[in-house]
This record gives sequence, structure tokens and C-alpha cells, in this order.
Amino acid sequence: MMTRTISRLLTVTALTLALAGCGSKLNEENFARIQDDMTEQQVIDLLGTPTETSSMGALGMSGTAAVWRDKNAAISVQFVNGKVRLKQFERAKP
Repeated sequence: MMTRTISRLLTVTALTLALAGCGSKLNEENFARIQDDMTEQQVIDLLGTPTETSSMGALGMSGTAAVWRDKNAAISVQFVNGKVRLKQFERAKP
């Protein structure tokens, strides 16, 4: 009985620690991984689905602005013809 209780306690502790390590993808490390000429799909693979997007096109050019936002940070990326051209990292204000 005591061994079973200890085993359950260790399992719960391990799961809690594993979930704590699954922090936000919106951090400075992932921001630094975003490079010019990456595709929109590559950035989505890195950060997940954006929380906001807007697009426009004219004269054979297309532009998309995408924002990934959570309670701690925001990453904004501007794409021209599907490739990264500008990026910005912003910490949430307390």
C-alpha cells in the first residue's frame, strides 16, 4: 500500500514537472530563430497558429502581418510574398 502511494506521488510529480516545462513558444529564443526569407509555414511550425493576421495584395505583391500573442509576450512578423521581411518581439507590460 505504501509503495503504491509513493509510486502515484512520483508519477504526479513527474507529470507536473513535464507540463511546467511546456512553456510558451513566445520567447526570445524562438524569436531569434525567425530569419529573413523563412516561409509563413516555417514560422507557423515554430510558433503555432497566429492569434491575429491581416493580408493585402497589389501589383503582383502580397503582404501578410501576423501576430502571436499570449499573456507574457507578442511576436509580430511581416511577410512579403510569403517570406519574412520584418519581425518584432514585445514583452507584455505588467
